[in-house]
Amino acid sequence: MTFDVSRVRAAYPALSDGHAYLDGAGGTQVPTAVIEAIAGAYRSGIGNAAGAFPASGRADSIVAGCRRAIADLTGAEPDGVILGPNMTTLTYRLADTVSRQWGPGDEVVVSRLDHDANVRPWVQAAARSGATVRWAEVGFSTAELPVGQFGELLSERTRLVAVTAASNIVGTRPDVPAIAAAAHAVGALCYVDGVHATPHVPVDVRVLGADFYATSAYKWSGPHVGTVVADPALLETLHPDKLAPAPSGVPGRFERGTAAFADLAGVAAAVDHLAALDPSAAGSRRERMLASMAAVERYEGQLFTHLLDGLAAMRHVTLYGQAARRTPTAFFTVAGYSPREVAARLADRKINVWNGDNYAWELAGVFGLRDSGGGVRAGLVHYNDAAEVDRLLAAVADLASGSVR
Repeated sequence: MTFDVSRVRAAYPALSDGHAYLDGAGGTQVPTAVIEAIAGAYRSGIGNAAGAFPASGRADSIVAGCRRAIADLTGAEPDGVILGPNMTTLTYRLADTVSRQWGPGDEVVVSRLDHDANVRPWVQAAARSGATVRWAEVGFSTAELPVGQFGELLSERTRLVAVTAASNIVGTRPDVPAIAAAAHAVGALCYVDGVHATPHVPVDVRVLGADFYATSAYKWSGPHVGTVVADPALLETLHPDKLAPAPSGVPGRFERGTAAFADLAGVAAAVDHLAALDPSAAGSRRERMLASMAAVERYEGQLFTHLLDGLAAMRHVTLYGQAARRTPTAFFTVAGYSPREVAARLADRKINVWNGDNYAWELAGVFGLRDSGGGVRAGLVHYNDAAEVDRLLAAVADLASGSVR
């Protein structure tokens, strides 16, 4: 199919303000269907869960619908879908729970490619339990995460490997199935941060080999809701702290406090939106999701090539990362300007980009940028178009002559 980006953009009211939203790696805008789903939940009247009255029943239905939607997005089981406020909160919760089975002599593997939300919770949990942290290193020039090193990092004492499915600043997509297989070969679990990968590629947690897969709806056109999916049988073996009267079964015992029910309705609407991005796709929502995200991956890849080629041609721009498999995320610096100055100059021309380390704390250190303001990040998503990329390239080119105002 030919990806009809004009049709897609028409679904997003925020895009009419004249700004080029090239900040998708930090969070996306939402389509009208998501806005209406959230408003509709409030209009209908919702109560807290598990009550005897209709408004409570609507809340229960929203939660169940959200779990089914996330399962269709990721290839998981609805009963293995944990819902929460964000990926960081849920990862800390699971790190605290999983690490109760660790002790001195045990080992945990984390990577310098990851967002700190898939590093620090595990490092801190290891410190509390007495476990040893081992680091998977990143190639400086390529920003690849070589799989071969895991053979040396893993041992019979490895309890968990934490790895990203895609870097949130350079887009590197490591070979997660091979890493997960290596972890499983020594009896370890694999916790995969899918926050940055999910908006860009078809996801199947079984193919990835992920024991846990985390993602955040606000990165793929939904509201600020996080989720971690896992095999329900695995969750049955874990016992997080919870209130005495709170649900004791899974996944409910991992969900603290009252859910944001209206937002969960928005999550389901966002999944429906993604599944409809290829209007020619047929079959179940899961089948349509896989087809649509494959179309997204192809479209974004073409757009990203245009962006990278344009930036690489500029002598005053330094690009970071050259991985063979990437999501459409460019990280760069501009000679003579701090990353914040670049972002501000571009904002003056209604172009939204991020600056800083973007919580990729370890990778910013690998690049030597942690103490100098990080870099500039332009992140494409499925509603961006070539005209927006051209605007960015023109504005960055103008920085060479100082003509941006």
